[in-house]
Amino acid sequence: MKSITSRDNSQYKELKLIATNSQARRKAGQTLLDGVHLCEAYFQHRGAPELCIVSEFAADDHEVQALLVQCEKQGVRCICLPEPLYKGIRQVENGVGIMFLISTPTLEFSQDIDATSVVLDNLQDPGNLGSILRSAAAAGVKNVFCSPGTVLAWSPKVMRAGMGAHFLLNIYENVELAPLLQAAKIPVLATSSHTSKTIYQADLNRAVIWLFGHEGQGVSKDLMAMATHTLTIPQQASIESLNVAASAAICFFEQVRQQLK
Repeated sequence: MKSITSRDNSQYKELKLIATNSQARRKAGQTLLDGVHLCEAYFQHRGAPELCIVSEFAADDHEVQALLVQCEKQGVRCICLPEPLYKGIRQVENGVGIMFLISTPTLEFSQDIDATSVVLDNLQDPGNLGSILRSAAAAGVKNVFCSPGTVLAWSPKVMRAGMGAHFLLNIYENVELAPLLQAAKIPVLATSSHTSKTIYQADLNRAVIWLFGHEGQGVSKDLMAMATHTLTIPQQASIESLNVAASAAICFFEQVRQQLK
């Protein structure tokens, strides 16, 4: 395992850019997975990373050692960083001390959607996106379509909140949503407080497209007009609205409940 000890090392400079700059991540088409859980999940569902980065303080940890053995078997290059350099690129304050560098998937899709999917219009908060991805994966949803204004799905904060869900989903970014919804052959469902039909009255025992929007402004008017049905989640009148990630989880698992029946 190669040791890098200088901040002026060209590879270290590239890693630091990817770690700290979203534009650099987009340009490189790469991101960092921080921590044992994400690294194990990536090996399980996607295979070998491009590079393994380990803190010198974590090199003897038994979980890190197990991942290093897997990397060696797969021919993955590994580097070791002294703690001050590792701190400069880490994504988790108190993590174990291992990261994978991976290429962010770029997927091509047909607009002929026939499986339950999630469409996200201008979602801004990384924690919300990660939570939605985690709930979608747990509920068996396979496709997630993100508008150009939605936060980068493969950013480190979203990755942490997703807890490995990314590797179970087909995530499409920078998608123009209007043509996608216009071509939809399955119902498009959006939540709204301005309707009386609840999600519990809707027929969810079929493939649908779930449409969610910006945390404050919601789904844009143009896209909302393309929804086949608008549904409400019953709640106490004293609460203005639910968090978008909570709303999405309720919708996904009501669909699961109906399908299990």
